[in-house]
Amino acid sequence: MANPIDASKNAPGIQPGSGDFLSRTRVVKSPWMVRVLTFLMVFGPGLIVMEADNDAGAVSTYTQAGAQYGLKLLWLLIILLPVTYFCQEMVVRLGIATGEGHAAMIYQRFGKWWGRFSLFDLQLVNFFTLVTEFAGISLAFAAMGVSPWISVPAACAGLVTMVTTGSYLRWERITILLCLLDTAWLVLGWKGGFGAAQVARNGLVPSMPDGGLTFDYIFLVIATVGTTIAPWQLFFQQSCVADKKLRFKDLDASRWDTFIGAVFTIVVAGGMMLVGAILFRNKVAYTDPAQLATVLGPHYGRFFKSAILMLMVNASILGTTAVSLSSAWAWAEVKGWDHSLQLKFKQAPGFYLTYIGATMAAAGVVLIPRAPLQVIIVGVQVLAGVMLPSALVFLQIMLNDKELLGDPFVNRPWNNRVNWTIIALMFALSAVLAAQVLLPGLFPAPAA
Repeated sequence: MANPIDASKNAPGIQPGSGDFLSRTRVVKSPWMVRVLTFLMVFGPGLIVMEADNDAGAVSTYTQAGAQYGLKLLWLLIILLPVTYFCQEMVVRLGIATGEGHAAMIYQRFGKWWGRFSLFDLQLVNFFTLVTEFAGISLAFAAMGVSPWISVPAACAGLVTMVTTGSYLRWERITILLCLLDTAWLVLGWKGGFGAAQVARNGLVPSMPDGGLTFDYIFLVIATVGTTIAPWQLFFQQSCVADKKLRFKDLDASRWDTFIGAVFTIVVAGGMMLVGAILFRNKVAYTDPAQLATVLGPHYGRFFKSAILMLMVNASILGTTAVSLSSAWAWAEVKGWDHSLQLKFKQAPGFYLTYIGATMAAAGVVLIPRAPLQVIIVGVQVLAGVMLPSALVFLQIMLNDKELLGDPFVNRPWNNRVNWTIIALMFALSAVLAAQVLLPGLFPAPAA
């Protein structure tokens, strides 16, 4: 018979007497229940980091892919599933092995110069990404008749309140709930009337659009790949794992958490693409998700329009809280400040003020009259494209360091083959994307 366990002693980051319900002693004798409870205690970071990347930019990219090419790009999402998993699985191992965040490990492993380079790039691209998230909130509420001067400050205040509670578990539960709300994209996609066989065929069999292989199609493929994983995700999940105090006994559960998050995110992305494909089927030009909601609302009902707009807001809120926290964690790790959501504000003022400052500053930029938001959005694409491959190289090198991880947890040869292939692909796609954004005439579209 298996030894009974005390659930209060196995809950990551839970201290007896903390007042949380998990700190109450509960003896569990069933091995099956032990595994379930352990998974539930570990579950969270993988789902959050994956689904938070389905932010305002992702909503725009996936719905545009559907609006321009129908279901012709569903197959790409299936291919991207292992990419999302393998990149984040490395972060999980590194975070559990070291108990420290990604920024701190880059400083320790590669020195101050590379550490500062990585931190500066992260903070810069994160800030501009935050601006785009608040722009999404402003756009969605404006379509509902709410002024940005009301919606943006209200969202900012809510995000600050959600994080500055001194409870990691409370923040995690709220964020997981927001992630699960994204299942509504599947309901909206189903209302489009696409058959299961049609969806499965386009998801499993790569195909070209009716117009053939054009640069517009290639560019959208690159943009779709670029939304799959962002630099902040590497920093966020490792810091999240460290904050939750996960250990090697939690590794298998953390891998499942990450895999479930990857599957969930790809499925939700497919739902977004199905919603966009409704415009394609009806031969309606696409501008942005708010316009999509306005155009389709009269045909599918007021709920349909409101649901798309509120899901845009939800996506932006998820992106904002995750990106802001990745910045705050990274900065506090490097400065040597206390940096845990389990600490009260007065115990980690530098960490919380960094989060608040980044959130409020980004919200303020959106409220500037005639702010060059489109220029910022383009800049984010370039900066993220430049930073991601280098961030993956840092990660890959650290995952081959036996002194850092120990022999049982370093990359195996097959890991390295898969990961270097992903890195090479990201370098190539990022180079093409950056070149097209900076030099629009470099790759002219073919003549009609």
